[in-house]
Amino acid sequence: MKVLVREAIVDDVPRIAALFDAYRVFYGQTANPYAAQFFLSERFKRNDSKIFIAVDNDSHQSVGFVQLFATFSSIHFGRMYIIEDIYVREDARRTGIGTALLDAATIFAKANKAIGLTLQTANANERAQRFYSKHGFAVETEFVTYNKFFEKS
Repeated sequence: MKVLVREAIVDDVPRIAALFDAYRVFYGQTANPYAAQFFLSERFKRNDSKIFIAVDNDSHQSVGFVQLFATFSSIHFGRMYIIEDIYVREDARRTGIGTALLDAATIFAKANKAIGLTLQTANANERAQRFYSKHGFAVETEFVTYNKFFEKS
């Protein structure tokens, strides 16, 4: 499968939303295509994420995406990007699309003078862990991550 990975534009939101919803379902969330589209539309409206989309050259279908959020490292004095979401449609996996999406994220981060990329994946997602390790990501061993989620009002 030959794909084009490019920066997404607001007109791509409906195409990305279907993938984004499938990504969320993969992580145990209930499907909600409307909320997925709204969430992505807000990211574009507020300009607070960067999304790259992978499109199959033959079918012109969207087959994957990666979404980045900017953050800063006080310890390392620099901008970093969080790979918050990366997803490749199941029937398009193991074709190099994930690598192409990571490459796009890396090129973007370096062009924006970032000091690095960071990401998280589920403890049980060993396939993704092997993929990230293969691409130079190292498991964080120095810090423990804590989360506190608030109830929706």
